[in-house]
Amino acid sequence: MAKANGFPEGAAGVPVRRRSLLASAAFAAATPVSAAACARSPQGSAPGQYPPPRHGAVARLVAVPEGNRGVDWLRSALQVAVEIEFSTIPPYLCGWWSVRNRTCDAARLIRRIISDEMYHFGIVCNLLAGLGGRPRIRESAPVYPGPLPGGVHPGLNVYLSGLTRELLRDVMMAIEAPAAPLTDGAPEPHSIGHFYDELQKAFRVVAPDLSVDRQLHERIGEDTLSPIKTLEDVERSIEIIKDQGEGTSASPTDGLDDGHMAHYYAFAEIYHGRQLREAAGTWQFTGPSIPFPDTRPMSMVPAGGWDRPPAAAQRLLEDFDSTYTTVLEALDTAWEEGDPDSLMTAVRRMRRLEAPAVDLMEMPIAGTEETYGPQFRPR
Repeated sequence: MAKANGFPEGAAGVPVRRRSLLASAAFAAATPVSAAACARSPQGSAPGQYPPPRHGAVARLVAVPEGNRGVDWLRSALQVAVEIEFSTIPPYLCGWWSVRNRTCDAARLIRRIISDEMYHFGIVCNLLAGLGGRPRIRESAPVYPGPLPGGVHPGLNVYLSGLTRELLRDVMMAIEAPAAPLTDGAPEPHSIGHFYDELQKAFRVVAPDLSVDRQLHERIGEDTLSPIKTLEDVERSIEIIKDQGEGTSASPTDGLDDGHMAHYYAFAEIYHGRQLREAAGTWQFTGPSIPFPDTRPMSMVPAGGWDRPPAAAQRLLEDFDSTYTTVLEALDTAWEEGDPDSLMTAVRRMRRLEAPAVDLMEMPIAGTEETYGPQFRPR
């Protein structure tokens, strides 16, 4: 059985079907941006002259005729991509931090996906820097609960909480949902993958020169972030982002021959409690068991953050948010100056977020069986 939002419910034996590729022209029904706002511009035009992304920006950008998409359009779209990729990391971190046994299968799957998302974030920052732009990271830091940046997956409410089946289905799987999932779900015409399809089209048409001056090179988990120099590099990098998140058109794997399931299907395995297995041309959740982990009961962070938490929780929240702010600032500096040391500073400080986050998740909320958790609110 599938919910109306296209995410699976019910037994682990739900069959998996091959998906068709939907036309990305579905975006064009939205109100278009004026041609002047995103018109073709010389490759040497000054960065910063493209419109700032806002809610619904993806639909407006994609509605611009392909012949009117230039370097400014690419910069604007890539800033949206920066915001989308970064916005996935806090809810995934909260889910991972809430798992008590980090060696269990569920925790390992989530940790790998977090690493992939950091890699994807690095790719789109490199692409934007390669076009002379500067990723605006602190300025565009996501607010939770709230929609995904740019208006992809309309109606999705991304929130922060400990790992639950509801978080898996309604946030994690919803973020990664393919345009037409192999699992028994409804088509999603406004997927992140469709947005990246449009980016690929524009890169092919514009064929811009890419500078490596402020692009960064760093090992991130199992992947290596490298400067993107050619159109072939662009194609390969965007395909990796799409395949790691959604899978390929014929398989739930990430297409990289590493044995990993794409993010959507890895989250679905945790949700169903079993691994996907192929039999007689279909995929089913009938493989080895993935027990749902024991978790810290972090409550959903309310809009505006926690209301008058006790002094001990307030101190932890301030410590967390102060460190989080330095992460954002270091990331801004990393791609503004092409500074690998700033990127490593951001990574080290991000690791320091775990201790206050876990301490908050151990602190009960009065009158409930739930606990506090990080808010990810820059100071």
